[in-house]
Amino acid sequence: MKNLIKIAVILFALSNNVFAQKYISKTGKVSFYSEATMEKIEAHNNQMNAAINLTTSDVVFKVLIKSFEFEKALMQEHFNENYLESDKFPNATYIGKITNESDIIYTKDGTYKAITEGNLTIHGVTKKITETGTIQVKDGKIIIVAKFNILLKDYNIKIPKNVANNISETVQISVNVTLDKVN
Repeated sequence: MKNLIKIAVILFALSNNVFAQKYISKTGKVSFYSEATMEKIEAHNNQMNAAINLTTSDVVFKVLIKSFEFEKALMQEHFNENYLESDKFPNATYIGKITNESDIIYTKDGTYKAITEGNLTIHGVTKKITETGTIQVKDGKIIIVAKFNILLKDYNIKIPKNVANNISETVQISVNVTLDKVN
């Protein structure tokens, strides 16, 4: 009986040690790309915060909208003032869960398909989304990579008719973030 209790205590300690782990990053990368008839628009942001809790499979991403950098300063100004209204809506967030957590082995280096389901908030509008990406476990770090499309109208981002040929209604979002274990 004592051996059984010792084994149970050891397994409990190991499971908490392995699975009760949180990983974070303050330097994730997010970009978006839009290609319309007249113009391609691309911007990059290296100030994304991200976290994953391996116990609960929760994932959280937060992006400061004003940190997107464009090739042209005028595009950046219009993006912040006219389209995303970044003074009024300073952040975009994603709060979700990995729904296929049993397919991911966080203790073994490798690349795994990840499916997340959660709420994406942009421009003050929250939409439930389900997206697929990859989680790479490498040298004690977790690397999340995803690429997905959103419709601007879903987030009440209006495109004036006079520039409708310059801006696509669909925008591709790319995420690439390396998370470190929280000690």
